[in-house]
Formats: sequence, C-alpha cells, structure tokens
Amino acid sequence: MFSFRTTPIEDQLDRSLLDGKVGCFCTQNCWDPGRGRYLYDIFKERGNLGKVFTPRASELTPDTNHIDFSSEDLEGLSAVVVEIQDTGTRYFNYTRDVMQLLSWRARSFDGPAIYIVDHINPAGRVVEGSIPAVDPGLWIPRVAHRHGLTLGELCCLYYEQIDAKFPLHVISARCSDVGKDLLPWTIAPASDIPGMFTCELYPGGGLWNGTNITPGIGTTRPYEYFGAPFIKLEDVRYLPTPQGVMMRPCSFTPAAGRYKDERCFGYQIMLQPGARYHSLLHTLMLMRHFADRYSAFEMYDGLFGKLADPVAEEYLRGRLSFDVVQEHMKTEEQKWIRKAKRFLLYDDAPYRIK
Repeated sequence: MFSFRTTPIEDQLDRSLLDGKVGCFCTQNCWDPGRGRYLYDIFKERGNLGKVFTPRASELTPDTNHIDFSSEDLEGLSAVVVEIQDTGTRYFNYTRDVMQLLSWRARSFDGPAIYIVDHINPAGRVVEGSIPAVDPGLWIPRVAHRHGLTLGELCCLYYEQIDAKFPLHVISARCSDVGKDLLPWTIAPASDIPGMFTCELYPGGGLWNGTNITPGIGTTRPYEYFGAPFIKLEDVRYLPTPQGVMMRPCSFTPAAGRYKDERCFGYQIMLQPGARYHSLLHTLMLMRHFADRYSAFEMYDGLFGKLADPVAEEYLRGRLSFDVVQEHMKTEEQKWIRKAKRFLLYDDAPYRIK
C-alpha cells in the first residue's frame, strides 16, 4: 500500500503516528527551522517516541558514516518516520541505509508502517550514467549514477523493485516551509558532502574511493580535491578538462581516511558559473589519464562493483575509446529517463546534460 501526502508529518492523523510507538530514522537534516525543532521532537512531545536511529558518529566528522540498526530495533514500533537529505547519487551511504530499512521491512510479516519525509534533491533533476548492468551491491537501487529523483521517488522505485507490500507513505517535499527557508545543502547531508557544489561532483568523485587516489576525504573540500602522494603535478593543459571547468594543481594533507597525515599532490576541480558538468564522464577520463601515466595507480574491484557498467570498465582498462563510452552513457541516460517517469511525484522531470 502506497500513498503520497501533501500535508506535513505532524498533521497526519494515522493511528500508528498518534497512538503507537514511533521510530525516527534521521540525520541532522530533520531540523525544522520554522518551529525550531527536530523531527523526533514531534513524537517526544506527544509521548510516543519509541526510538531514534541516527548516524553513529558526530554530525561533522572526517569519516563517512552509516545509520546502524537491527531488525530487533523495529520490534514494537507502529511506524518509522524517515527524514534524511539524499544527495542525488545512487551510492550515498544514508540512502543505502534507508533502502536497507525498506528491504528488512519487506521481509517481515508484520511491522511498522514507513513514512518518508521528502526533500528537494540538491543535485537537481540532472541525470548522469547508467542503470547497473551487474549487481551494484546490497540495498542499492537500480538507477543511474546521478538519478535525478528525490528520496521519496527513489523509495517508490525500490519498493516496486523488491516487490514490497507494507504501508509506505511519502510526505511531499512541498508541504512545509523547510524548502523555502533552507537551501537543500544549508545543513550538510553528510560530513563528506559539505557544500553546495559537492553533490554535482559526487557522482563521479565518489568512484575515487575505489582507487588509491583519495577524493579529498578528511579535508574541508572532499570530491572537489583529489590526489595521492605519488602524483607529480603537471601542466593542467594536459589534463582532461571539459568546457566550463578549471583544474588547479594543489597539495593537501588529509586528517582522516586514506593517506591520513600524508601530503598528497593533485588537483582542485573548479566549476565556472552555469557550467553543465558531467562528473561521471570527467572522472572516467581522469582515471584513464592517471592509469596511462602512473604505474602506481590502482583501481580496485570495489570501483568496478560501484560503477556496475562493463562498457565503462572496458574504457578504464584501456580497451575502448572515450567516444564509445560517451555514446553508451547517452543511450543509458535516455533509457533511465524513460524508466524514471513512472516514479515521479512532482511536475518537473529528470533530464540529461547535452
């Protein structure tokens, strides 16, 4: 059973929200500036807050994070209300945690109703990449790398993908003043997604985690900076650089993650105002560039699992030219946009960068 609702979560009259024990599955993005409270304060004031599921570390910490829970944690709850800020990329940690929650609930004969408090996608409706051609991993929906959907729409898709039957309700992103008062990146969705440009850089930048080049994790500008101790800075004119992008040679020392406390050499990606940036294709070009120049550069199996695209993998391994992978991504993006139309909850539709 699915419903799409256009009034705020606190105005819902479902018995499971009013009389039962409610769990809140949330990040710091569940803050309501108009009322000066967090999502879970609603149910704390009602006296029926059963459990709060939040990231295991502090709000701002150099390492990436997850929301931990077990199936036993859901026992005794009549409803679980979810409010996180998705980033628009299919392998975002907290979105995977939400899909895990849906998957576990789908396998239960009885359990809580799930409510998704939707948010605007900070990466917009732009689409990049392909639908996974191979298994992308546990709790990752089969969507393009940059999918152009909201979390509520993603949950609708995943709900169908796992053939779920439990009550799922999406609260519209447009039914509260949060979207008017706060831009979707004002509160960082995660410690490694700190700024307004990060979500545009993450679809490709997140793939660096599957190599021995760091995407600046443990710095103040992750996915905007990337590098490693073995990189020798070169004239940026020789780097693959799409129109509307500037590349700056730089050095940085991560405070956490790969190369913690080691000086790295690399580059900063700087987007010019109005640039239509295809992060995935640019990252693939950069990886191929470094693979051709550095014997020390390594691409791990985890990279190809996250990429989940044999054509892109063949390009990275030096067996295909860039024009082949570029045309492949164009076709895949068109295919994904057609599929995504079935799950849209809002008037604007996903589109590709031309």
